[in-house]
Amino acid sequence: MIRCMEKADVPRVAELERSCFTTPWSEQSLRESFEKAEYLFLVCEEQGVIAGYGGLLQVGDEADILDIAVAENCRGRGIGTAILGELLARGRARKAQAFTLEVRVSNHAAIHIYEKLGFVSEGLRKDFYEKPREDAVILWLRMDE
Repeated sequence: MIRCMEKADVPRVAELERSCFTTPWSEQSLRESFEKAEYLFLVCEEQGVIAGYGGLLQVGDEADILDIAVAENCRGRGIGTAILGELLARGRARKAQAFTLEVRVSNHAAIHIYEKLGFVSEGLRKDFYEKPREDAVILWLRMDE
């Protein structure tokens, strides 16, 4: 079940961040962002456990997909794709006309999913990531195309 993140979910989402990313959002950053209207965070809950989550930041009619994270033992079942699809649907409902994100150039599986959903590469951000240092592919999905 994919649903909006609740305040009580923040500690588990922060734990998921730490397990999935080398430079994770802190629990405090998640909590502060969660409370702002321009952010949208969704979680995928299975049998009372958060299996994954995703978030976006919307400014005007553009939305930046912040993170998509799935617990290691839940990967390969389409959870990340489902969360992203729901973020896109809810972003459109909030009048977003374009979505963007960055992804590590080495994350071929994620890039494949993003492209399958209509995202197009529009460049690179040199040395965007740390731990390890790596370039990011910039992807966009525009509703008017």
